[in-house]
Amino acid sequence: MTVFEDESGRSREGAGAGSTSWIGSPHPAVVADREGGVVEFNAAAADLFPRMGVGKGLEEVVPGWLAEAHRRLAHPARTPAATRARAVPAPLRGSHDGRLLRAHPTESGHGDVAWWLVDDSELTAAQDALRTERERHAILAEASTQLLASLNPDRCLEKAALLAADHLGDAALVVSPPVRNRSTVVTATAGGFRRTQLTLDPAVVPGLAEALQGFPPVPARWIDPGELPSWAVPEDFGGTPGSVAVTPLPGHGVPAGALILLRRGGQRAFDASEELFARLFAARAGAALSAARLYAEQARVTRALIAELLPPRLHHVGGVDFAGGYRTSQDTERIGGDFYDVHPGTDDGQETLAVLGDVCGKGLDAAVLTGRIRSTVHALLPLAGDHQDVLRLLNGALLTARHTRFATLVLASVRRTGDRVRLRLTSAGHPRPLVLRTTGEVEEADTGGTLVGALPVVTSRSATVVLSPGETCLLFTDGITEARGGPLGSAMFGEERLRSVLADCVGLPAEAVVERVQMIAGDWVGRGPHDDMAVVAITAPNASRPAAVNGRAPDGYPA
Repeated sequence: MTVFEDESGRSREGAGAGSTSWIGSPHPAVVADREGGVVEFNAAAADLFPRMGVGKGLEEVVPGWLAEAHRRLAHPARTPAATRARAVPAPLRGSHDGRLLRAHPTESGHGDVAWWLVDDSELTAAQDALRTERERHAILAEASTQLLASLNPDRCLEKAALLAADHLGDAALVVSPPVRNRSTVVTATAGGFRRTQLTLDPAVVPGLAEALQGFPPVPARWIDPGELPSWAVPEDFGGTPGSVAVTPLPGHGVPAGALILLRRGGQRAFDASEELFARLFAARAGAALSAARLYAEQARVTRALIAELLPPRLHHVGGVDFAGGYRTSQDTERIGGDFYDVHPGTDDGQETLAVLGDVCGKGLDAAVLTGRIRSTVHALLPLAGDHQDVLRLLNGALLTARHTRFATLVLASVRRTGDRVRLRLTSAGHPRPLVLRTTGEVEEADTGGTLVGALPVVTSRSATVVLSPGETCLLFTDGITEARGGPLGSAMFGEERLRSVLADCVGLPAEAVVERVQMIAGDWVGRGPHDDMAVVAITAPNASRPAAVNGRAPDGYPA
């Protein structure tokens, strides 16, 4: 312990050290007596406080906050009651000459106090940087959540602009890549956003042309805010921007656009860390925009393809009533492995060709093959007069395809003669059509054959059926007869039950027949698993309805 004499000549121990080793401490240390006079200090304290000297008052050589803290510690009785409980914070923090200091007092017991000072500037800066990074991380996480919440490209553009305006600058513009020389520009401020379609020259904004091509951004300090075109400054921004930053929105293989950030005059310019943060935000916004546009394009393509694969809506053709119904194996799907088509004759009096089939498999893969079969049959319509020839050519086309699936189908050539309808039916491995007579009797058409797409040679046997007014021929897939359900959940619907349902449809129009068959079969399977189900009804109109003229329904009758 350092020993020295005070002004009265009495010896006492130095308050700040147990040995002289504290003198060489890298941290500033100052010893002051009860009255605030400097008793001792080390070299680090002298460097920090150049006016430091023994005998001087603390208020002369150290910051006011430190002198006041010493006074409260040395004379607690003089401290106001309101602040007595917090006479000396431990540790005490304050600033000096641009540094943030942390002061730790040590009392000697004789009234002297040693103040150890630690420079917390770097620690505080590191803590501030860590807090900033955490805040930015939270912003990026929230931005990712909000941007990916919608797969609508327009909503994604708007959300990207609004988030950028909230967290990156005073205003933000998201510029989409030009389409036919026009770009979508979403401008966002604290007051909301505005969407415009512009024919713009990217070169007028430094770095915008490069950003729209996906090149790295130019530094914000290279951009003169005064040169911005009018469309790049929001009307409610309030004057010329003080700082501008432009960064690309990278997408999946192609740029998703560009982000322009504006900061008002009088504020500091975008620094390097803020530009880097803007790039991180832009990467997430670009990925979300790219995903939304990709989804929108895929959805558009899917809608177009599904529209071609969906079974058509059947109606009155050539004086004959047609109706169809289709249910996929999964309620969440719209297309599957069953299909049907009705092809009207091109000339007056020519037969109408109806086709109903079942492809091996379910879902999208089976639907792709149904599309190929339907297209092939459509191309073979000029040969529809010979069912065997159509099946032979279709079989050859399927055998040479890269897939290994096969299909069953039934062809029905239909022509109305007078008040009767003549059908020529040919089955290729498919369940035989059923014929409902006006007496309620249900007959089975005597046709059969081998499936197509499996064997080198396809054979078939055709049958001719004549329908009187009010009679119906029902084409169906095995998804109807093989549907399992019922009271026990495992019984097969079967052809006999289908015959019974059909027998109750005497006198019903084609659409009603289809609806009843579908309803009964649907109730039978309930919520259980089932195959695709397709059914087509061909009905000879009652005698009161005249035949079509030139392929059109007569006036006063539905098409």
